[in-house]
Amino acid sequence: MKFLCKKNILQEGISIVQKAVTGKSTLPVLSGILIKTDKNKLILTGSDMDLSIETKVEADIVEEGTIVLDAKLFGEIIRKLPNDTIEINTLENNSIEIICQKSRFTLIYMNPEEFPTPPIINENMIFSISEKKLKTMIKGTIFATAQDETRPILTGVLFQIKEDNLNFVALDGYRLALRKDPVDNNNTINAVIPGKTLNEVSKILEDVDKMVNITFTPNHILFSVGETKIISRLLEGEFISYNSIIPEEYKLKVDINRIEFLNSIERASLMAKDGNTNLVKFTVSDDKMVITSNSQLGMVREEVNINMQGEDLQIAFNSKYLLDALKSMEEEEITLEFFSSVSPCIIKNRENDNCIYLVLPVRLLNNN
Repeated sequence: MKFLCKKNILQEGISIVQKAVTGKSTLPVLSGILIKTDKNKLILTGSDMDLSIETKVEADIVEEGTIVLDAKLFGEIIRKLPNDTIEINTLENNSIEIICQKSRFTLIYMNPEEFPTPPIINENMIFSISEKKLKTMIKGTIFATAQDETRPILTGVLFQIKEDNLNFVALDGYRLALRKDPVDNNNTINAVIPGKTLNEVSKILEDVDKMVNITFTPNHILFSVGETKIISRLLEGEFISYNSIIPEEYKLKVDINRIEFLNSIERASLMAKDGNTNLVKFTVSDDKMVITSNSQLGMVREEVNINMQGEDLQIAFNSKYLLDALKSMEEEEITLEFFSSVSPCIIKNRENDNCIYLVLPVRLLNNN
């Protein structure tokens, strides 16, 4: 094998596929990147069995071949080389030579035949969405996935096409995040994508209107983004019937400026960090919301003007859950809906019906 490739092009390709290399696999070969020549391109692949990322980069191929190189070491070497053309060729004794200007490395490579083949997915494309839109939908839900493995299905995001809408839904038992977008698609799809996969997909996506092609099989999902393919195993099991969790009635409705509300909670939560609940309290009355937090370090009081319809209310929340939702929204004016001090709060955009966030309150003792 022998090829020449520009340093910045090779480095970018490595950084994309490295996202799938966890280094936690029992198979040593999975700590590496599979490098395969294909006409005037290199095909780079990283995998941890559950997630595989493949990308193609332009190169001048002198001699065809396939090798596996340690992802971390190879990535570091390429990153630190001068910004010039890199020449890589195989030597005897399972080693390769990396040459760039006056730098020369010799590196042992692994047996490419031991590298597992990613599942073959028939790309009769099922669904297309712009990179920008997909990135927004991931950002707007991923934070609400469960972080512990007690209920594995909740560590993923529900990808649902239903009644001409694409829905992304995540919930972890304390909050729920729903993003929706109208689509011209008559299929009905329910698939739960691991949060880890969507996290890595999001890093590859850009804020552009180029389309991402998404293909499903019963067990896998394939994202095609330009020259990059991301194949992931889907989570098994039934996702929770999220519609039954979202309350339809409320006794108090509050219209509030999102940025003012967010900034006030951020300041109040500086005091709340003393404990691990990030507790902030809200008192809603007379068209204003008073936000307070007490700790051994001191106390804070914030006041925000609102438009309210309904009964006065005192309620408390983990500030982190509210901030995660507010930061992922785009509109200036939002609406909060409350039923009681022990019922979930619903957060929506005031104008655009494209998201719903639900946050459970923290029960307050009477002496609080």
